[in-house]
Amino acid sequence: MYIQYLKRVSAYIKAIWNTSFYIFLVMAFTSLSSFVFFLSVLVGGWGELPSTEELTEIQHDEASVVYAADHEILGQYHFQNRREVNFRKLPPHLIDALVATEDVRFYDHEGVDIFSLSRVFFKSILLGDKSAGGGSTISQQLVKNLYPRENHGPFTMAVNKTKEMILAMRMEDIYSKKEILTLYLNTVPFGDNTYGIESASQRFFSKSVEDITLEESATLVGMLKATHYYNPRINPENAISRRNTVFYQMMKYGFIGREWYDSLSQSPIELNLSSFDTNAGIATYFRAEVKKQVKEWLEAYNYANGTNYNIYTSGLKIHTTLDYNMQLMAENAIAEHMAELQETYDKYFDNRLLSLNNEHFKQLVKNSKEFRTLKQEGLSDKEVFAELAKTQPLELWDWQGSKEIEASLIDKIAHYQRLLNTGMISIDPKNGAVKAWVGGINYAHYKFDHVSQSKRQVGSTFKPFVYASALEQGASACNYYNPQSVKYASYENWAALNSDEEQNRFYTMKGALANSVNTVAVKVMQEAGINNVVNLANQAGLENVPRVPSIALGTAEINMLSLAQAYTIFLNDGKVAHPTLIQRIEDKEGNVLVEFSPKVSNKPVISKTTQETMIEMMKGVVNEGTGSRIRWKYNLTNDIAGKTGTTQNNKDGWFVGLTPNLVTITWVGPDNYRLGFKSTRLGQGANTALPIFALFQKKMNSDSQFNYYTKAKFSTPSPFTLEELGCPAESSWKYLEPAEPKKTEPFKQTLRMSLNNPGSQISIEKPRMIQVNAKSSAGQPSNK
Repeated sequence: MYIQYLKRVSAYIKAIWNTSFYIFLVMAFTSLSSFVFFLSVLVGGWGELPSTEELTEIQHDEASVVYAADHEILGQYHFQNRREVNFRKLPPHLIDALVATEDVRFYDHEGVDIFSLSRVFFKSILLGDKSAGGGSTISQQLVKNLYPRENHGPFTMAVNKTKEMILAMRMEDIYSKKEILTLYLNTVPFGDNTYGIESASQRFFSKSVEDITLEESATLVGMLKATHYYNPRINPENAISRRNTVFYQMMKYGFIGREWYDSLSQSPIELNLSSFDTNAGIATYFRAEVKKQVKEWLEAYNYANGTNYNIYTSGLKIHTTLDYNMQLMAENAIAEHMAELQETYDKYFDNRLLSLNNEHFKQLVKNSKEFRTLKQEGLSDKEVFAELAKTQPLELWDWQGSKEIEASLIDKIAHYQRLLNTGMISIDPKNGAVKAWVGGINYAHYKFDHVSQSKRQVGSTFKPFVYASALEQGASACNYYNPQSVKYASYENWAALNSDEEQNRFYTMKGALANSVNTVAVKVMQEAGINNVVNLANQAGLENVPRVPSIALGTAEINMLSLAQAYTIFLNDGKVAHPTLIQRIEDKEGNVLVEFSPKVSNKPVISKTTQETMIEMMKGVVNEGTGSRIRWKYNLTNDIAGKTGTTQNNKDGWFVGLTPNLVTITWVGPDNYRLGFKSTRLGQGANTALPIFALFQKKMNSDSQFNYYTKAKFSTPSPFTLEELGCPAESSWKYLEPAEPKKTEPFKQTLRMSLNNPGSQISIEKPRMIQVNAKSSAGQPSNK
């Protein structure tokens, strides 16, 4: 019995020894294999590891930021939406939330947390507990963010994890804990294509990271686990749950108390989203123009200095002239007016103009991107039209917002053709600084900028340059002109016509400008001399103005930005102020790379007397002329001068609003020149463009921060100017027949019909001579 017991014990011991030896061998082999594997990763057998030097000089692509003049952020240019901050700007509660949630022993380990790795090994691998977590420290996560994982087949996880552990320990040797936290928070991706804590704070809460609250910190930290699933914009309930987990972790590890946890976990998430989408947000057209100008400047700067600054990756700080709140008011004024105007326009719109039975619209469809894409697939025109006519769910935008409807692609093209477009710019006449810029109704759907890219006929907004030129040539503001239309035999009986002819009275220059009398504008231009008119326009910044009589009626096609520049002469002692958008550009450290000084002409292009006279005359436009609804409808009492403009067949409506410290130009019209308003009553600039200025001015009047603009008064004209403007009443002069022409001046090119009256267009195929009045009528008095 005893012997048998000893045999059994001996067998057990032998079995245990054999098993222990086997386990020892397995462990020894595993340890040796692991060591060899670790060495193979360390020496670069699975891909070269970043050197210490590379780890020391970590560079992130960083978005360039565009600032308004008052330091508000307008937008960014980026491949990745990232902006870096230093540790001083990271609030303590953000650090606490991050450490409590992601790596509670962060301050105790040296890059790798052995305890966490052991926990993950036993709970995840041996016990199959998927909630055990990944065991990666903040340092390891930083490495993963900096150096994306590579595919190594079945060894992928092992190789990448080992690389991350090695590099995490190296980084801990190079950087302090504060530096690692800063690198991590500047690198980690958040939701909505934002990278780094500063961009995330701006995106979700519209504030810098240094200003976020504990609740906001917890929300952002919670998003790190799964940026889409816990995105508070997309999945608010998931985000609240995850945020509360962050609060629990903070309570668990002593960063907050129980009462604070109970209170915080009941609070909602209050978002204040900011968009950094180039198609959305404030000043989209302005930002696009700034980007264009900065890229052009960078190309020259990099070439000259051997640098490689990039607008998308170098974290530049671009400080502009734009006034943030003024821009908001401009955009809101446009939205308010255009929604109402579009509704009126639609009531009278002829739908046949946008059907395939109309050849012009059919050609428009054939020119569309959708048509060309299908043609490239080998379809015939008939097949393409059939495809485009098929209905499908489409999202269409109008002033009521975006909505999804069942429509065809042809319907979509017609829809966006039907919408009226607009443009608006406000600049400081003293230095040319752009204060507000709206290039269209919706940048996402209309990329074409009506401020910087469009050239349209400007209608009667050109007339002030005609009158100013006449004054410069010695004409008197009290010269009287009869409005009778004169036919010119040399031009096949062409004649300027008026939209609302009043033939039984005489007009002074002021009265004719106030009422926008076309026939008088032509006679004033004849008196000034067409070359003098064009030369003045050129000096003011209006280029390529044709030397034809019809320019008196505004047939010249002019860029809005240039028109704004030209009008600065009336508010800047006759000097031209060139529009500027950018004040300075800094690198990401705040070092100034360039400063742009205002560009103002040294010499005036008109005299002080002419400037004062023109302001008084354009005040008449607003007080009793075509722009008088500013007074009787919008009840504005500011010092305002201005000029309305309407082009042929009511395709363009213009208004130029001048206050002592601001030039504002507004335009409204269809992008398609074949469309237009049914009547001048609806389509005139006083009805389409002027209301935008009036609403804009009212909004500024309501905000005391704009008193510099709204309370400003025009300077009292000199005694000489006042004497020149002291004209007898227009009605006291009896009607006289026009005088015989006295002098000649050659004209070339094509005469176009009066803007407000179709049917008067003629074509000149060869140079002709036109006789021009020295005086507008025989025996007309001249009051000097």
